[in-house]
Amino acid sequence: MRKTTATPADMARQIGGIPAQPGPQDPDGVIAGAGPVARPGERPTVRLRDTGGEEQPRYAPEWLELREPADAAARSLDLLDPLRIRLANLPGRSGGAAVHDLGCGTGSMGRWLAPRLDGPQHWILHDRDPYLLHFAAVASPRAAADGSRVTVETRRGDVARLTPDALVGASLVTASALLDVLTREEIETLAAACAGAGCPALLTLSVAGRVEFAAPDPLDEELTAAFNDHQRRGGMLGPDAVGVAVEAFGAHGATVKVHPSPWRLGPENVGLTAQWLRGWVGAAVEQRPELAERAETYLQARLAACAAGELRVTVHHSDLLALARPTGGA
Repeated sequence: MRKTTATPADMARQIGGIPAQPGPQDPDGVIAGAGPVARPGERPTVRLRDTGGEEQPRYAPEWLELREPADAAARSLDLLDPLRIRLANLPGRSGGAAVHDLGCGTGSMGRWLAPRLDGPQHWILHDRDPYLLHFAAVASPRAAADGSRVTVETRRGDVARLTPDALVGASLVTASALLDVLTREEIETLAAACAGAGCPALLTLSVAGRVEFAAPDPLDEELTAAFNDHQRRGGMLGPDAVGVAVEAFGAHGATVKVHPSPWRLGPENVGLTAQWLRGWVGAAVEQRPELAERAETYLQARLAACAAGELRVTVHHSDLLALARPTGGA
């Protein structure tokens, strides 16, 4: 009998009687997480200290599932060799690597990275959304590249405000699409926590603030600028995050490497591209309402090209590897 892999949407029906979430959408059909569908002032971040109370999830499993293949294809493989070398030489890690995945979502980072690293691994998955934590735990890989065991645990809470002891004993910190929704203070706190633990950090898929269409349009640049400003609202760093992170980790003596990790979307990514387009244009218009009329015409034309398989777009991101000075004598 052929084994099949459950998707996040499937898992919602299977885990502990938890019902499938309908995929929160705005009136234009943007899945939560793909665009500005949260209430004004809400931050799509996570904190390691549980804030208490039930809050509406910021990201729908459907959006995270839709983007996972593009994320996996985009992440920089060039950063893995220096990471492997550092992990192999960390002191006091003979029992295996303890990996903290911040804002894990449905666990796509673990599914991508754990099978690419050797040795036993214990992943600590952090997210504010209990549904996503269930998905991540059930769909996590069980074996490393060399066949060693991979285990997981989940911790519910928010991660933009790290507690002093959050990363004690960590071998590696990972996150995907997180840096750009942090503030300068939060990135500096993250860098300090990694330095205190003496562990490297692999932080992938931060927005770079650049979008390139194969068929350019005069409105592309205006929408990009408005979107970037939207990303910076409330003190979030948006496309400035990687530069701030380089400075913050470097100030603690870390060696920092940055590599591009662009989404290259074409006819094989129609669903993702359409959702991304709606969210991208929607955020730009939310930031600059005077763009609304022209942006609607633009969006409909781009969506038509997407549906016809004629749209190609590169959405630029960056991956960052910070190699903190190991603690404990190495």
